[in-house]
Amino acid sequence: MERVTAYLVPVWAIGIFFVFILIVVAIFLVVPPLLGERHRERATDLAYESGIVSTGTARLRVDVQFYLVGVIFLIFDIETAFVLAWAVAFKRLGWAGFIEIFIFIGMLALVLVYLSRSGALDWRRKSPAGRRAP
Repeated sequence: MERVTAYLVPVWAIGIFFVFILIVVAIFLVVPPLLGERHRERATDLAYESGIVSTGTARLRVDVQFYLVGVIFLIFDIETAFVLAWAVAFKRLGWAGFIEIFIFIGMLALVLVYLSRSGALDWRRKSPAGRRAP
């Protein structure tokens, strides 16, 4: 009997937690419409851009190069997190860790050289004939 009771205690705690979460979510969904302001004006649904009245549409075509540079930035940003984690554990890792991070940073440098030479970081427009515009 003690075994069953000891097993059910954590299950009840999780159940109470989920019921509490459901109550909080219900409060967040029900209370704001009841207590919020109820005025309707012409500018209520307009986007507010720091006091600047918006003009035109927000559906602009963005060059693929922008997304490529964004992805490259994310990759190098994540790799920076690895280097910072290595810096925190620098003394415990010793020479083996130093050699490993040296290889890692070397690989990053090689990737950066590859991206630079392949034109992934070149923002100049290409001409219709495939040549780079001056």
